[in-house]
Amino acid sequence: MVVGNGMVGARFAEEVRRRDPEAARVHLTVLGAEPRPAYNRVLLSTVLAGGLSPRSVQLHPTGWAAAQRIDLRIGTTVTGIDARRRRVHLDGGGVEPYDELVLATGSRAWLPPVPGLADPTVTAFRDLADCERILAAVRPGVRFAVLGGGLLGCEAARGLAARGVAVTLVHPESHLMERQLEPDAGAVLAATMRRLGIDVRLATAVACWERDVGLRCADGSIVAADALVVATGVRPETGLAEAAGLTTDRGVVVDDRLATSAEHVSAIGDCARHPGSVSGLVQPGWEQAAVLADRLAAADPTARYLGTPAVTRLKARDVDLATVGDPADLIDDDNEVLRFTDTAGGRYAAVALRGDRLVGGAMIGLPQAAAAMVQFYDAGIPAPTDRLRLLLGRALPPEHRDQTDPELSLGQTIICRCNSVTKDGVIDAVAHGCTTVAALSRVTRAGTGCGGCLERLTAMLTWAVGTDPIGEPAAGGDTSRNGRYEVTEQNPAHQTDALAPAGPH
Repeated sequence: MVVGNGMVGARFAEEVRRRDPEAARVHLTVLGAEPRPAYNRVLLSTVLAGGLSPRSVQLHPTGWAAAQRIDLRIGTTVTGIDARRRRVHLDGGGVEPYDELVLATGSRAWLPPVPGLADPTVTAFRDLADCERILAAVRPGVRFAVLGGGLLGCEAARGLAARGVAVTLVHPESHLMERQLEPDAGAVLAATMRRLGIDVRLATAVACWERDVGLRCADGSIVAADALVVATGVRPETGLAEAAGLTTDRGVVVDDRLATSAEHVSAIGDCARHPGSVSGLVQPGWEQAAVLADRLAAADPTARYLGTPAVTRLKARDVDLATVGDPADLIDDDNEVLRFTDTAGGRYAAVALRGDRLVGGAMIGLPQAAAAMVQFYDAGIPAPTDRLRLLLGRALPPEHRDQTDPELSLGQTIICRCNSVTKDGVIDAVAHGCTTVAALSRVTRAGTGCGGCLERLTAMLTWAVGTDPIGEPAAGGDTSRNGRYEVTEQNPAHQTDALAPAGPH
């Protein structure tokens, strides 16, 4: 039984069925509190900007759960867990037994203790319902304030600006995205946001929100606005676990098996606390889902989750930003740090090296260098003697240049980081009938996470289809169904919209 039908809970269900497609070993029940099917929360900023419709970010086509023999119950809230008797209590008084319980309850928006935030003109930016409420307020002449200059706040502000409304981004810290960026990078990002028409106010504490006035700031100034979007962070959703007596510490504490302190109860995603995981990112949750599916579906009972390297991308039109590692590495005197700043041009590059390994970095406005930085970080590729090449994106050895030359890259080169899809995975899928991005994404999941790999994915697919690197299938072979691949047509709108975020990214 899975509690939570978000991106991680839904992915766990997929992973179980990949290992047990006929439901011979695992009867799977998924309980989701939201009254809608699972959707890609990562793409909400693109919905806000108008690049995608709310329906297009749905993760699965209608009828998917039934076809996969999954008992999916949306709009069902779990009110309590009885770990001793192995059962959950549902709203309405129902009780359901389980053999293994998986908590995938995610996180909830955190609202600061600022007077006025309960007003109907104030909306958090966390789920699709929030996104729809924000869009309902968008009309000519409406002024928006966005409180919080972290990742979500910057995405929300850019999305609203793309709709043509006036936006003021208010952040209490001295620079934007302080969890991922050092001050110099934050200054470049702020300058970029201002060039895109967003009024950015930093080091500004808020006193209260007044519907007919706007944001009153602690320094006495007023940010005139008709609506407020709050993106001040999230907190793990641990209420059920705490009430059931599970050990929590900024999340439900789990070990490398993803097991909690209660027998037969596991936790994954944002609600889980594992020392090797970073909260707020989808990739750790998806990797945890695969490990736990291996263990619980008996595919590999010894499977263990050992952590996920931190890679962050800002998903905002006309803002290309990527970070790896901890920003503290960029100010660590024990590291070799290279830095380039061009505030006027909206470009910034910084990388931290320990020995010849890249351990941290940030790139703004340099997509080719950012792609190379992620590969150096992920693969542990030794840095070149000519360090300047790292900042220019020209340092990758030929066999790792997957973005610019698909033919030269190694088979294990990662094309889609969110889903760990390699060049070999793309070639294998193409050989079995996946000749479009939509088909490739359905069977490998490439491109269904943050959307940042679509350019590389398209280039690799075009090369694989055009060169036929592993030869044609055997004569008379069925190219639409072979081995673990089955290419089927689905709702065309579902196929294309969800795989085509607007703008350069």
